[in-house]
Amino acid sequence: QVQLVESGGGSVQAGGSLRLSCAASGYTYSSYCMGWFRQAPGKEREGVAAIDSDGSTSYADSVKGRFTISKDNAKNTLYLQMNSLKPEDTAMYYCAADESWVPPVNVADFGYWGQGTQVTVSS
Repeated sequence: QVQLVESGGGSVQAGGSLRLSCAASGYTYSSYCMGWFRQAPGKEREGVAAIDSDGSTSYADSVKGRFTISKDNAKNTLYLQMNSLKPEDTAMYYCAADESWVPPVNVADFGYWGQGTQVTVSS
């Protein structure tokens, strides 16, 4: 049974940084694709970044140059380093996984989801 648990969310001022983590269990972590998504109140869930099993990555245009996705296969953990945060980055952030994925970062490509962690950026 795939389990994904996010952590690291919080409240920061604009320009600040946060690092999100996603602890994974229940599957062969290194062979899966992983992604980060976010959903703001009243908006649809959108893709933020994804990383394939070979380490290749893809980012939404809105976060390119500010966010970095990475993973530690030894720790079965996915990360999202978020720098230069903006108020429009405020959302619930979700970790997701699946066996395969093709860019861009689409919600429909991922079948396993965590419960989310809240990120709030104040101006």
